Amino acid sequence: MSESSSRVLTEPTTDAAARELIAGLALRPWGQVAASVYESARLVADASWLPGHHQRIGFLLREQRPDGAWGPPEGYALVPTLSATDALLAVLADGLWSGADLIAPVARGLDALSGRLLATHARALPDTPALDLIVPALVESLNDRLVRLDRVVADRLPRPPLTLPAGLGPDRLRAVRAAVAAGAALPAKLAHFYEVLDATPSDAGPTLTAVGASPAATAGWLTAAGPDVGPAAHAFLRELIRDGDGPVPCPTPITVFERAWVLSGLRRAGVAVDPAATVLRTLAAATGAGGVATGEGLPTDADTTSVTLDALARLGRPADPASLWAYETADGFCTWPGSEDGFSVTTNAHVLDAFGQYVNVRPGADARYHRAVERLSVVLPAHQLPEGPWQDRWHASPYYATSCCVLALAEFGRGGAAAEAVDRAARWVLENQRADGSWGRWGGTAEETAYALQVLLAAPTGAPRVDDAVARGHAYLHQPSGRPHPPLWYGKELYCPTAIVRATVLAACRLASVHLADADRSVVDCGYQATKTTT
Repeated sequence: MSESSSRVLTEPTTDAAARELIAGLALRPWGQVAASVYESARLVADASWLPGHHQRIGFLLREQRPDGAWGPPEGYALVPTLSATDALLAVLADGLWSGADLIAPVARGLDALSGRLLATHARALPDTPALDLIVPALVESLNDRLVRLDRVVADRLPRPPLTLPAGLGPDRLRAVRAAVAAGAALPAKLAHFYEVLDATPSDAGPTLTAVGASPAATAGWLTAAGPDVGPAAHAFLRELIRDGDGPVPCPTPITVFERAWVLSGLRRAGVAVDPAATVLRTLAAATGAGGVATGEGLPTDADTTSVTLDALARLGRPADPASLWAYETADGFCTWPGSEDGFSVTTNAHVLDAFGQYVNVRPGADARYHRAVERLSVVLPAHQLPEGPWQDRWHASPYYATSCCVLALAEFGRGGAAAEAVDRAARWVLENQRADGSWGRWGGTAEETAYALQVLLAAPTGAPRVDDAVARGHAYLHQPSGRPHPPLWYGKELYCPTAIVRATVLAACRLASVHLADADRSVVDCGYQATKTTT
């Protein structure tokens, strides 16, 4: 056996890695999310009094792309580029940082905005939350700062006024700000965007930890009201800044969201988990009449409630999913009742998981529960794209949406439409594997490869081609890249919930290693790196 044909096991087994991951859920109760360009830039622009200001400026400078933009490809770069350019322009105007270091990055950011990103029609922009509030607010802020710049500095920057993308106007932003000024109560969802609304949270006070699960919204409130008004929120921001060495994540806190997705995903893959009692207590809140929210400062939603109920059931604590009836609509189930535009296939897939778990445990449950399972078994295939995948509004990758739908339909779906949809999705995944064994929208990623493997391993297909694809995908996951997981989840900008992604990869590794062992492949189950021996 040659050295090159053997890979040394250097990572813990899946179960050990899962235990470490689950222990971290209790140790970091606000959740584990990668640093955000948008949020960190809002703190630079609006809350320079917070510690870590210079570290956040340095983070923004490091994160700028060679083409002058920030963030992921395509229209996903618009919001982070607006936020970062506005923040660096604010620093430049303050004169507290060397202008020589900032003029070129600001100029490149303005060029990226005026030359490409703002020239995109609104219809072609991704449907990230509150895009129609954030983009007009930041364009207005940038134009105001450019007008007020010192002439010596201004002469070194491109100065045409930035215009909004065609099809996107300032009317909604103005209407919301006018409602705030008039004292109107805003929908709870809008708390997440308070930093662009000139608003004060309705529950503002000394015990409030986070405004809308957003460091930027929290910092915006404290900047306007004074840090002494919200000592708990001030402490929250200081701890986030300390953990990230300056930059901050978003959304945060995501306590229930993170715990539900991690535990549900690991248990579904057969990974042994034993969460702490404090973790289970936060999940148990989903059994209440109103469901549960992603984290403090956000409204309850059907997606988090469903995955939490699924996790509890897989942990041997099934609960009645009656709280989900509040989210039922003529089309299926909405994420938020009465305040949502569009249909989410992943929310409906997770609702199918929750109802499917319940009727499996209680087959004599009210017929309404069985009808929900039957209905969603038809609704989800009806939203499948002709080629075989699903696409959703909460994740940039079709592999996430396809995995959610396939897992729910394969386990709980009823009827021929569900089975056919699963088979079509598996064929699509097989046809789109990359040469290096990975899958991904813009390039191969561990997260998207894990979703693709879950699809293949949920489909009742035992063809040799599937075995080969699984082996190649499994091998890809065991090649340490040294690169962070890219942001793919929808927020104000794309973000990465790192613990959830880690759990997804661990779950796929377990499923793939079991499948390959059953197919007489020589594979050792592990967290991220495999041992494969060839004689």
